Amino acid sequence: MKLTVTQATLNDIFDLNQLLTMLFDFEEEFTPDSQKQSIALETIIQNQQIGTIFVAKIDNKSVGMVSLLYTVSTALGGKVALLEDMIVASPYQNQGVGKALLSHALAFAQNQKIKRVTLLTDKTNTKAQRLYQAFGFEESIMLPMRIVF
Repeated sequence: MKLTVTQATLNDIFDLNQLLTMLFDFEEEFTPDSQKQSIALETIIQNQQIGTIFVAKIDNKSVGMVSLLYTVSTALGGKVALLEDMIVASPYQNQGVGKALLSHALAFAQNQKIKRVTLLTDKTNTKAQRLYQAFGFEESIMLPMRIVF
């Protein structure tokens, strides 16, 4: 079994779309929509100012992904990232894929001088929360709020 984590390309969109469908089937707030997902994936991959997507592959099969989406923090005076769409396909969970993805994404962020990485996770997803905490993520006193148009 050879695990690699690389930056996603346009050739990965079909596989990434499948992974997002798995994620959105699992998450309470989202519903899969492959057309919207494909548009967003292509937009991110083609514009490095927006974000970077990483794909984990085992023996050339895409088994996981994670995204870093960028903005600028006036409080920190620089570029920050939102960690999004972290998913490892069920048959490949508990094999180090999630740790490899997260480690790769955070090392990339540090190398790019990203000042903060923020993420949201389902309140009920304690398994993911334990992984994030093991990497140093802490619960924020900030309350996430949103409006969908």
